[in-house]
Amino acid sequence: MKRLKIPDVTVHRLSDYARILDQFDGEGIRIVSSDVLAARCGLNPAQIRKDLAYFGEFGVRGVGYHVGELKENLKGILGVTHAWRVALVGAGNLGSALAAYQGFLTHGFIITAVFDKYPEQAKLPPNGRFPKILGVDRIKAEIRRRGIQIGIITVPAEAAQGVAERLVSAGISGILNFAPVRLRVPKHVKVRNVDLGSELESLSFFLSKQGGAPS
Repeated sequence: MKRLKIPDVTVHRLSDYARILDQFDGEGIRIVSSDVLAARCGLNPAQIRKDLAYFGEFGVRGVGYHVGELKENLKGILGVTHAWRVALVGAGNLGSALAAYQGFLTHGFIITAVFDKYPEQAKLPPNGRFPKILGVDRIKAEIRRRGIQIGIITVPAEAAQGVAERLVSAGISGILNFAPVRLRVPKHVKVRNVDLGSELESLSFFLSKQGGAPS
C-alpha cells in the first residue's frame, strides 16, 4: 500500500491546533465545536476537518471535539508525547537566545548540549543550564553519548554545511537550520529551514503591495 503523503502545511496546522486546544483546556473548556476551533485558528471548519481526516476520525457529529482527548491525539501524531534531546551548534547571539528559551521544554524538546567553534569565547545562556559550551570537534562523540536525536544549526552560512555533515555523521536525522543556506544531506535526514531574512522579505512584499512601503 502506498504511504499517504501529509502536506507540510497540514503538519504545521496540527501544531497550531494542539496549542489552541491546550489554551481551551486551560480555560476549562471540555468540548469545542469545529466552528469555534476554526474561529480561534483563523481558518474555516472544513479545513480543520480535512486536516484531521488524514489521521483518522475525531469528534462526535453534532457535539464537537473532546478537548483533552483531541489534544493528546495530536501530540501523539506530532511525536511529542515523549522528550526529544536536542543539540544546538553555534553559541552566538541567536544560538544563546534559543538555548535559553524555556518554551522548548513545554513542547518536549530538551537542549542537551551546545557546541561552538570557539567555546571559550561563547556566551553562556542566562539560565545557567549549560555550565560548559563544547567545541565542535566533540559533536560526534557527545551526540552519541547523550542519545541526541535533533540538531539546531545557528552558525554563519559558510559553516553550516560542515556542521550539518558532522551532525549527520553523529546519527542526527532531523535538523532545524537557521543558517541562510540550503543544506545537502542524505535523503533520510529531514531539514527544516528558518531563514529570518526571507521571512522579513515576505512581509515587506505584502506590505509593499498594500502601499505600506517606507517613503
